[in-house]
Amino acid sequence: MAERLQVNPTRMQLMQLRKRLSVAVHGHSLLKDKLEGLMAEFMERIDDYKDRRRSFDSEYPDVARLFVLAGIAGSREAVEDAVNQGRPELELTETGRNILSISVPHFEVEVKPGGGYSLLDAPLELDEAIGRMAEFLPRILELAETEHALWLLMKEIESTRRRVNALEYIMIPRLRNTVKYIQSKLDENERSNITRLMKIKDMRLEEERAQKI
Repeated sequence: MAERLQVNPTRMQLMQLRKRLSVAVHGHSLLKDKLEGLMAEFMERIDDYKDRRRSFDSEYPDVARLFVLAGIAGSREAVEDAVNQGRPELELTETGRNILSISVPHFEVEVKPGGGYSLLDAPLELDEAIGRMAEFLPRILELAETEHALWLLMKEIESTRRRVNALEYIMIPRLRNTVKYIQSKLDENERSNITRLMKIKDMRLEEERAQKI
């Protein structure tokens, strides 16, 4: 059985606790609706993330393999110098998106070609490797953004679930038990008052009868 709050059993306290109970029940209902919405959003996004992740994991080894081939075709130093000189530049524009009152950062990415490098020193395979990587960079960012959104959703789900459970299993039962306790005490006091008044009335009637005699 849930505990009750330690309060004085007065009518004023009863009115205040009934209001708190009403607010708690209403808040619990809203939070449960929010939790269901968060879970539905999470499940939808986790499916999208899995598709993106499978696609990434299947294609990225091919991109990495091109750099391995370039390293085999040319010297390591020449490949590293060419990569440093020819790597593309990213221009990021950050905007915010709102997902069920959760602010999630969103990035628009523009890939700009990097500087040139000596074709005499770098192997031909490096051109394709750098080109494929430039095409792949936005997808890496999208995957990271999706993972971050899922992480924020999970945090909000956990926080909302704790609040729902606290209301459902602690606060609302305590308020109900306290309201029931106060009402019981008030009813008991009222019955005692009625009994006392009836006794007083009986005593007065006895006194009146005695005076008439």
